[in-house]
Amino acid sequence: MIADKVKRIPPSGIRKYFEMTLGMEDIISLGVGEPDFVTPWSIREACIYALEKGYTSYTSNWGLLELRNEISRCIASDYEVQYSPEDQIIVTTGVSEASDLAIRAIVNPGDEVIIVEPCYVSYKPCVILAGGKPVMVSTDRCNDFKVIPEQIGAKITKKTKAIILSYPNNPTGAIMGKKDLEGIADIVKDHDLFVISDEVYDKLTYDGTHTCFSSLDGMYDKTILLNGFSKAYAMTGWRLGYAASNPEVIAAMLKIHQYTMLCAPITAQMAAIEALRNCREEMLSMVREYDRRRRLIVKGLNDLGLDCFEPKGAFYAFPSVESTGMTSEVFAEKLLKEQKVAVVPGDVFGDSGEGFIRCAYAVSRKEIKEALERIGEFLK
Repeated sequence: MIADKVKRIPPSGIRKYFEMTLGMEDIISLGVGEPDFVTPWSIREACIYALEKGYTSYTSNWGLLELRNEISRCIASDYEVQYSPEDQIIVTTGVSEASDLAIRAIVNPGDEVIIVEPCYVSYKPCVILAGGKPVMVSTDRCNDFKVIPEQIGAKITKKTKAIILSYPNNPTGAIMGKKDLEGIADIVKDHDLFVISDEVYDKLTYDGTHTCFSSLDGMYDKTILLNGFSKAYAMTGWRLGYAASNPEVIAAMLKIHQYTMLCAPITAQMAAIEALRNCREEMLSMVREYDRRRRLIVKGLNDLGLDCFEPKGAFYAFPSVESTGMTSEVFAEKLLKEQKVAVVPGDVFGDSGEGFIRCAYAVSRKEIKEALERIGEFLK
């Protein structure tokens, strides 16, 4: 009864742990990657005003032109890359939808898509659902979880269509500098590939400067840039993202969007306009607090003997649990059962994540300290 492609993909490992924590008391969740901040007030107020004024209709499938203008202005301001709001930007229901649209817009059955792992859990299933073949490239702790261009080059075949990159990275917190990415850009040019670049954590870059992939020489027409409002503006529940690329790709994504989502909610789009126009300082304030939490949890995990790479971006710590002799899954399940601390096993994000756990530090410093104490008790 069920389609073979659907049978081939597993349920989301992140959601599994989210569901396990529901109804549990006295739990500290470092599981789901969701800011503990409430969306800044003026953004919420913009939504309320939109409702009061009766904005309850569909919008253009593209999204509100006013919002696309703001997105275009922000990308140009931050990265000096120009996208036309008329035909190069589409507003989506979160970055998750944007990545699905991007993959389905360019992948034919049998095409190979290179995915750098550990990575967000959706990429591989979305490639399979599009009829493509995921080709995984592992990164590791020894190289700060950066992918080396030669690793990607070794996976290129005549069927390779695209590469999916996600930096700052979920779950490792790794970033890639401009020189690192230029090596990948050379491969893209040599083999005429696409890059789907998920940059939803771009504002959460603590050390170094974020490089927008499409800003690299020759990458403008070869990149599908994905971004959104969930992480930087604490707007996870609003489900609002966007994609920017050349007009041909965006037009193809729009076709799929028209037959599935139609459009993103109008009130969320009006709220996002306020976010981009007037909430940069609130956003930066949240990022500074994440940075303080980052240093707290990384030091705490290392002090407990769980070797932890210092993440340079996003809001995840990715410590090794190999010294405990437990697998990632056993560690996470026992920690949840015995100390009521929820984390996500690293293998959920790909085979190279085995031996690690993901700890989201988008919770208060008080909760992080309590979680570290409980993990310490668990390790005794």
